[in-house]
Amino acid sequence: MDRIVDIATDGSSLSVYRGFLIVSREREEVGRVAFDDIAAVIVHAHGVNWTGNVVAALAERGAPIVFCASNHSPVAVTLPLAGHHAQGAKMRAQWEAGRPLAKQLWRRVVVAKIAMQGSLLSARGAAEAGAFDLLARRVRSGDPDNIEAQAARRYWPALMGADFRRDRDSGGANALLNYGYAVMRATVARAVVAAGLHPTIGIHHANRGNAFALADDLVEPFRPLVDALVLAMLGQGADALDPPLKRRFARLIAFDLRVGGETSPVSVAAARLAQSLSRSFESGTPELALFDPPTAFEWSALARPLESWDGDE
Repeated sequence: MDRIVDIATDGSSLSVYRGFLIVSREREEVGRVAFDDIAAVIVHAHGVNWTGNVVAALAERGAPIVFCASNHSPVAVTLPLAGHHAQGAKMRAQWEAGRPLAKQLWRRVVVAKIAMQGSLLSARGAAEAGAFDLLARRVRSGDPDNIEAQAARRYWPALMGADFRRDRDSGGANALLNYGYAVMRATVARAVVAAGLHPTIGIHHANRGNAFALADDLVEPFRPLVDALVLAMLGQGADALDPPLKRRFARLIAFDLRVGGETSPVSVAAARLAQSLSRSFESGTPELALFDPPTAFEWSALARPLESWDGDE
C-alpha cells in the first residue's frame, strides 16, 4: 500500500525502528508507518530532525523526501542514487537520445495533458471544452508553437473563473494546487528513478537549476487530476490546507486510471509511463504508455465531500 507521509508539525523528529518510520514530538511517539508502505515523505514543518538511517531506509525503497516552502511548493527532493539493476545502460540510452526523439516524446506528453484538460472541462459542462480537441491536434513535434501555453490560457479561466491567476507564491487555491502538485511530482520522481532513468535529464524541461526536469516533464498529464480535486475542495468550502485535505491529496495516488485497456492506480500509471519512456530511449521509437482521460463519472469521484473522508486513516 503506497502512502504519502506528511510532516507538518514544527519540532517533529523522524527515526527508524524495526522497519518503521517513527514520528516523535517532545520525545513522545505520535505515529509510525512501515517503510515498505511509504511512497513519499513531504516535509512542510520547521525544525524537523531526522537520522541518516531515515534517509537511507527511504532511499533503499525509492521513496523521495520532498521539502516544501511555506507556500507548499517543493524546494528540494531527495532520491536514491541507484534505482534499477540496469541503470547504467538505461541512463546511457537516455543521455544519447537525440533531440528529434525527445521532441516527439514531448509532443505526446503535451497532447495527453491537453486531452486531460479538455476532458475535465467537458465533465464540468464548460463550453470551452470543445476547443481542446482542436488544440491537441495542432501540437507538432517539440510543440514549437507552444500550444501547451495556449491551452493553459483558455483552461484556467474556464475551470476556475475569469479572475483566477495561477501564481505559485499566492495562497488559497494556488497553495492547494502547489501541495497537490508536490504529491504528484514525488510520485512521478519515484517512478523515474525506479525505471533506471536520471531525473535531471528531461525531454523538454532543461533549467540548469532543476534536478528533477524529467519528473516535471512526465507529471504534466497528471496535473488536471490535482486541479479537479482542488476545485472540489474549494466548492466544499476549503480555503487552507488541513489534515483531512492532505489525506485527500495523499489518496489521489490511488485514483484509478485506464492504461492500455487495464485499470491501474496513479502510482502504477506513473511507473508504467516511466518504464515506457525508458524503452523509448533504448529503441529510439517514441512509444509512451499514457493513460486515457477519465469519464465524467470518474471525474466526479474526485469530488467526494469532505465528510465522506471522516474516519479514514
